[in-house]
Amino acid sequence: MLQPMEAELGWSRATISGAFTLGLLLSGVIAIPVGRFVDRAGGRGVLGWGAVGGAVVLVLWSLVAEPWQFYAVWAAMGLVHALALWTPAMAVVVALAAQPMRTITAITFFTGFTATVFLPLTAWLIDWLGWRGALLVLAAIQLAGAAVAFRMLPAAPPPAPKGPAPASPLRAALRRPAFWGLALLLAAHSFVGVAMGAHIVPILRETGIADSAVIWLAALHGPLQVGARALLYAAGPRVGIAAVGLFAAGLTPLAFAWLALVPPEVAWLLGFSIAWATSDGLLGIVRAGAPAEFLGRAGYGAVTGALAMLSTPTRAAAPVVVAWMWQASGSYTSAVWLLAAMGALAFAGFAVAALDARKEPR
Repeated sequence: MLQPMEAELGWSRATISGAFTLGLLLSGVIAIPVGRFVDRAGGRGVLGWGAVGGAVVLVLWSLVAEPWQFYAVWAAMGLVHALALWTPAMAVVVALAAQPMRTITAITFFTGFTATVFLPLTAWLIDWLGWRGALLVLAAIQLAGAAVAFRMLPAAPPPAPKGPAPASPLRAALRRPAFWGLALLLAAHSFVGVAMGAHIVPILRETGIADSAVIWLAALHGPLQVGARALLYAAGPRVGIAAVGLFAAGLTPLAFAWLALVPPEVAWLLGFSIAWATSDGLLGIVRAGAPAEFLGRAGYGAVTGALAMLSTPTRAAAPVVVAWMWQASGSYTSAVWLLAAMGALAFAGFAVAALDARKEPR
């Protein structure tokens, strides 16, 4: 939506990205209370009504004409994100699944195709209906998520984890180096992921390759994620979460260094797409499974809500920081190197968490 909105409304890229930042900030602010609510009451209402709210907000987005309206829409979008996206969904999985890691991996086979489906679909809808019409179609599709949540999720709250649990699981987690290592991993990786979500198309366009190749390379992200997750699923319990996390986190800085250094040709850029998608796909599982594996399943919703809140500043800053860097230099080169540095921080954070978990296994 970014470039069509720029063209029609005349707003700067930083102005549009700033609304995304506001939404991410508000999402992080309410992550802990949402997680605690899911721990107590289950996820059907949170996920279902969050999905309905998402459809409403997409409709309102299609009507904006002034920056203040766009920012108000994205403030509401931030609240919807906290209710309907990954963190509350994974709290439900960890509470209900006998083997959370395998269940999470199975779910990500479907979610891994998000970019594959919605990048080309959205581009086609914008060409056909304009960005405003595209948003109305996406709002209708969003209602399917609400129907699934209300129909398929149990109404009862999740059962309490077996065995003794600390009176305050979140407080106990805050005393562990593993928590803070995971916080660094999620904060740094969130910066990279959100920045790429907002800017991957213009970053690839800047290389000068054909526009069809840009969309193709961006859309490959999903199938490549799913391929990496399928290998992990096939490996089963033979591969631990620590080994997966170290491999995936280590791949991120290598992927962006590759992007910065290789010739602007599709064959070379495909190497970046493979490395980044593999890293991102596996880290999607790690960020859901590692808190339960390293810190325990008790209070999982509140713990992961706290991790989400701590990653909020970097998630919120990512799109606007990258936009500012592009506006200041007229190029994404320095931003790509920043993403490589953030990937290195993510690797360091996970290494700390894995080391602490070895000392105090759960």
